[in-house]
Amino acid sequence: MSNSVLQTMKNRTSLRVYDDREISREILDQILQAAMRAPTAGNQMLYSIIVVRDKETKKFLSQTCDHQAFVQKASVILIFLADHQRWFDYYRLNGVAEYCEREKLNFEAPQESDLLLAIEDAMAAAQNAVIAAESLGIGSCYIGDVLENYELHQKYFDLPEWAFPIAMLCLGYYHKEKRPQPRPRFDRKYIVFDERYHHLTPQEYQEMFAEREKTFRYEEDEKKNPYHADNFAQAFYARKTGAEFSKEMARSVRVAMKNWNGRLLNPNIRPK
Repeated sequence: MSNSVLQTMKNRTSLRVYDDREISREILDQILQAAMRAPTAGNQMLYSIIVVRDKETKKFLSQTCDHQAFVQKASVILIFLADHQRWFDYYRLNGVAEYCEREKLNFEAPQESDLLLAIEDAMAAAQNAVIAAESLGIGSCYIGDVLENYELHQKYFDLPEWAFPIAMLCLGYYHKEKRPQPRPRFDRKYIVFDERYHHLTPQEYQEMFAEREKTFRYEEDEKKNPYHADNFAQAFYARKTGAEFSKEMARSVRVAMKNWNGRLLNPNIRPK
């Protein structure tokens, strides 16, 4: 059983080399409209989207997001912000702080749980944009490295306190003759479980990673094995999980998280 939507999702792959065609305003509007029809918690739409077309801004992002040159070649970049600022500005404009004072309620800043909820909203919108773009012949690539360099991004994009860049999408047309093939995924049995979490056995882990482990070849030559790894797991950890960009990402997120602390915004009220 298949249909055009399922086929679009099946054929989608991360695109890092783009055709020279520009994405028109009309086409981009369709992608953005699809993004804004994504599921959202309580119909709050706890996200904002920054549309980037400016060449200098693309160049800036290619440097701040782990020095990935292809980023500046994208026709359009969409930055998805987990955003509670809009609601709290609205609360203040409509006397919520004064209402809380009157009713002896705590008027609290958004906290970690609010950020997670906003992230859910933002990522649902981002994925809607991905599928909409794909259906129009436009490829995309998620850039998680926008989590890095929070202070630089906050200043450059004039981000308020409770708007955090959680995902970035590079968009551009596929080459007609150079369309990349979707990369294989892990077998479903290692990812999808019925009713309860399944703790994989050592043998299941071996089977799960068997194909990926074939890509690793032990080399004593440091140029071919710069991480001095003995196996795929060690090499992957060094290249991704334990890499410098991951450390910067962790530092950056810790800085941003200081804003999402649930502090009292009406300090005259004794916390309950």
